[in-house]
Amino acid sequence: MTFYTCLDDKGSVIARCQTQEEIAVLKRMGRPIAQVRAMKDQEAVVCSLTGSPSDYNDEY
Repeated sequence: MTFYTCLDDKGSVIARCQTQEEIAVLKRMGRPIAQVRAMKDQEAVVCSLTGSPSDYNDEY
């Protein structure tokens, strides 16, 4: 399973998402996503342990 980190134009993390569809929803909501990066396996472990990548996004 691949998780993604969404960044703004300053390189700050906006959200962590599990699918491209979730990223598209955030863009439609007006979130200023400038870059999307696939997370490394060791980074994605945190997402899988917390239950849902949306746990990291307060507005989603």
